[in-house]
Amino acid sequence: MTDASTVAVPVAREGERPWLDADLPVEQRIDLLLAEMTLEEKAGLFFHTMITMGQDGELAGPDPTFGLPSTREYVIERRLNHFNLLGGAQTAGEIARWHNALQRLAASTRLGIPVTLSTDPRHSFTDNPGAAMMAGPFSQWPDTLGLAATRDPDLVERFGDIARQEYAAVGIRVALHPQVDLATEPRWSRQLQTFGEDAQVAGELGAAYIRGFQRGEAFGPGAVSTMVKHFPGGGPQQDGEDPHFEYGREQVYPGGKFELHLKPFEDAFAAGVRQVMPYYGMPIGTEYEAVGFGFNKSVLTGLLRERYGFEGVVCTDWGLITDADIMGQPFPARAWGVEHLSREERMVKIIDAGADQFGGEACPELLVTLVREGRISEERVDASARRLLREKFLLGLFEDPYVDEAAADAIVGSPEFRAAGDAAQRAALTVLANRDALLPLAKGLKLYVEGIAPDVAAAYGDVVDTPDEADVAVIRLQAPFEQRGSGFESFFHAGSLDFPAEVIARVNEVAAAVPTVVDVFLDRPAILTPIAETAHALVGNWGASAQALLDVLTGAAVAEGRLPFDLPRSMAAVEASRPDVPFDTEDPLFRFGHGLTL
Repeated sequence: MTDASTVAVPVAREGERPWLDADLPVEQRIDLLLAEMTLEEKAGLFFHTMITMGQDGELAGPDPTFGLPSTREYVIERRLNHFNLLGGAQTAGEIARWHNALQRLAASTRLGIPVTLSTDPRHSFTDNPGAAMMAGPFSQWPDTLGLAATRDPDLVERFGDIARQEYAAVGIRVALHPQVDLATEPRWSRQLQTFGEDAQVAGELGAAYIRGFQRGEAFGPGAVSTMVKHFPGGGPQQDGEDPHFEYGREQVYPGGKFELHLKPFEDAFAAGVRQVMPYYGMPIGTEYEAVGFGFNKSVLTGLLRERYGFEGVVCTDWGLITDADIMGQPFPARAWGVEHLSREERMVKIIDAGADQFGGEACPELLVTLVREGRISEERVDASARRLLREKFLLGLFEDPYVDEAAADAIVGSPEFRAAGDAAQRAALTVLANRDALLPLAKGLKLYVEGIAPDVAAAYGDVVDTPDEADVAVIRLQAPFEQRGSGFESFFHAGSLDFPAEVIARVNEVAAAVPTVVDVFLDRPAILTPIAETAHALVGNWGASAQALLDVLTGAAVAEGRLPFDLPRSMAAVEASRPDVPFDTEDPLFRFGHGLTL
């Protein structure tokens, strides 16, 4: 392992690195740097892959868990300088120290091109590493569906601004979000990071999210570049399955609503979003080529570049080219519709489609070979390299790639930021039913709880061991799902939205003994019909601590949340609905926008 703290930072002597002259226009600086770059150095820009930290802020050696090479191999040998940071348990200070060590290593290369560090969402509650990281040292907020439940653009923009400050404090300058897909297929496993089912709400709140991260019109040093996803909308999945996996590769539009799914992206473009990620899915029965969107020239060039005039960075979703091993299991490339193509042919097709970066890939030698063989022109390489370098220059990375290690712990997860996140958790909680005006709960009641630590509940009442002893019961549940596989696949909650019979029986048993509040983490719109029949109060959440929930239940905080999607009455209604059409389940139990104010 190389200790990057011992790597000398090259001094930029006048005339040696003229692109470092901040007084020059950015486009001229790009021209100067591009003219100096070898093909191998240009190729390194095209790969945006995963990276891990070593212990205590050190650079990492090879990582057998994720099949990753050492950091030194990435930066020195492969000349890569765009990385997605995996893991979320480190302190902010450790992340900042690691980031600075990484930048010192990058500065030791021939041209000293700084690293651009990205991340999936880090401020929420989800445990899916394919979608987000646990909050760790960062302030904790409801997941994006919860932000949608607040219906508050100012709150969402405030979240973006706080997240921006926390990201920038540790060196993260690209957010691989927001996700503005419409949640029109109730079974889809990726709804939690969306703004829900309504195109207008998703567009308005997505734009606010982008403004918060990118500092509105003041994009530049201190900003975080956002990568909106998954163009042209990843929600209409066949049977709700996810295209991370071959059985979920098809996107279908039986209701003819392809255009509706573009609406939130149009708002993102108007807000100035800098980057776009297409999804894995392949459109079936449309005017567009039936291949995955990352390979799809009719979508990336015809629709994104030409119709919308998007001039920013297009980065594919992760792993379109190379088969991998994730968490000890084989994981084929998501080359849907082009599975028969070789790795080289897939790369050519992605470049021809109009993408600039290969997400989750680290094979620059392949691109170099393709250029030298004349299968990809160096002029085409330069066009993407220019976009990628422009982001680094505009973010100020060439002037100051380092962060203040001493300040990181004070900024990330500060009391002010944590309080704002806690308030958002409370604001997002949605009271769906309140039979016999059970809520708000009176103080000093005897409480029976499931899914809440007794020592936390003790601050709100006298905790007892059985429902028979209690004045009220509070039960927290996770929306149901069917296990699709083990390892990485297990994190994707898919399949039936019906609760298992034993869960229903347990709720009925408790509710027969004592008035019962049921709170459900709605990462998908669960079928709550049997629970609503027996529970005395019903609450939905999208990431809320037990304290936030109990504050709302006891009236210490106002219940303000509103449903970001319909809650179907039955699985029969879900199965009969069209996956591209919002609000298409017959006679839903609770409609979009429903929520009681207490």
